[in-house]
Amino acid sequence: MSSRANPKVAVVMGGPSAEREVSLSTGRECAAALRDEGFEVHEVDAGRDLASVLTALSPDVCFNALHGRWGEDGCVQGLLEWLGIPYTHSGVLASALAMDKERTKNVYRRHGLPVVDSILAARDDVMQRHVMPPPYVVKPHNEGSSVGVYLVKDDADSPPQLSVDMPETVMVEAFAPGRELTTTVVGDRALCVTDILTDGWYDYDAKYKPGGSRHVLPADVPDEITAACLDYAVRAHNALGCRGVSRTDFRWDESKGLAGLILLETNTQPGMTPTSLTPEQAAHVGMSFGALCRWIVEDASCHR
Repeated sequence: MSSRANPKVAVVMGGPSAEREVSLSTGRECAAALRDEGFEVHEVDAGRDLASVLTALSPDVCFNALHGRWGEDGCVQGLLEWLGIPYTHSGVLASALAMDKERTKNVYRRHGLPVVDSILAARDDVMQRHVMPPPYVVKPHNEGSSVGVYLVKDDADSPPQLSVDMPETVMVEAFAPGRELTTTVVGDRALCVTDILTDGWYDYDAKYKPGGSRHVLPADVPDEITAACLDYAVRAHNALGCRGVSRTDFRWDESKGLAGLILLETNTQPGMTPTSLTPEQAAHVGMSFGALCRWIVEDASCHR
């Protein structure tokens, strides 16, 4: 990052993905916090002219507040590398790996991290027959924030009828019962474990609408589960080659003890909205929202 007394930060947000509105919320929150921290902040809604906008703006750092495809899958990271603008969060390869859920699982497996069985299947096949015994989950293999997630229960008479905006190839994953846990990694440090409580399925609305979910932190779980989540999150972060901040999500079937803990996915650009998990975990360990945003900016670089 520049050594200027008042570094210029471009907060890139919005974009064309299915998670545009969440990204705008993240970007506005982070931009406000960075202004309070003394940075010169410019908010940029990412469009096809992003390269020319950033070239004209000539920021010292790009704070990547994008979520979903194009912003979180290595595309924007590659653009920023090409432009030579230091940027936040993970680099090209880690972003691309983590966005692809099946490749993420392959990395987890190679590093001894527990996952449930899954396959990639054609959308049309999934709608015509059960491609694995219920219960199972169907989701895009390259989106985040529970966009387009279908739960097929064990008593389902027929396969799911997917929306037309689902990709041609989807991930079908054995349903993992139990509690939803998550752990944020900042640098090389796992912060804590949050237990996410919902009245139903932890979908997009549960994640982002006020009151959609309740967060208990630190999670009221046995010490061995806490220790395992912290360890697995750091190992997942490192195995994927993540940089800056990441968040790894888990399912834990408490009836099985440690054997019931599995990894779902790693988010390379966790949400930073008022209801988001990462700012809550940072606050729990004594890092204010402003301090977290400052740390993320100061960690920025190229060649990530």
